Amino acid sequence: MSLLVKICGLRTAADVAAAVDAGADAIGFVFAESKRRVTPAEASAAAADAPAKVTRVAVMLHPSNDEWQAVLEGFAPDVLQTDVEDFASLDVPASVTRWPVIREGNPALDDELLPATFLYEGAKSGQGETVDWTRAADVAARGRMILAGGISAANVVEAVATAKPYGVDVSSAVESAPGRKDPAMIQDFVKAARAAEQTL
Repeated sequence: MSLLVKICGLRTAADVAAAVDAGADAIGFVFAESKRRVTPAEASAAAADAPAKVTRVAVMLHPSNDEWQAVLEGFAPDVLQTDVEDFASLDVPASVTRWPVIREGNPALDDELLPATFLYEGAKSGQGETVDWTRAADVAARGRMILAGGISAANVVEAVATAKPYGVDVSSAVESAPGRKDPAMIQDFVKAARAAEQTL
């Protein structure tokens, strides 16, 4: 079984090239308060040469509809990723896929119906905060769960073997300094993630 691999927090064309060359399936651009924050124009320029098969994800956190519309117009992402409760106030066209973020401990996890595809992570994004992978396995059984938070080349095989996710999402663990992506670390992560597919 194949594993969706997303490299998040990209800022430049070089970052995108490193992720694409490594074999990432999805590339994430952060439009929330962060060391990795980009403008829609910066994200659009960075992703300009990414092949169509690579999914371009707008990563937001509690945006206003106006903020989201600016990203939609200036970047035109394939996917909007933001906390599950945010979608109620956002006008998302059918052409954009929704990846709601459900955080560990969120009451939404008790709902019978989880979104078809969703991210599962800790209370704060981009902090390298690891969730309970055993509990995540229960959540993964109920939909296409992309596991995020504290995953690295060193632990992705164990994380995938334990949680059995649909995909994995990495940001800080492929950086040489906060907000600075490292091509070699991206290569190492994707290689380890592909090895982890054998556990699915």
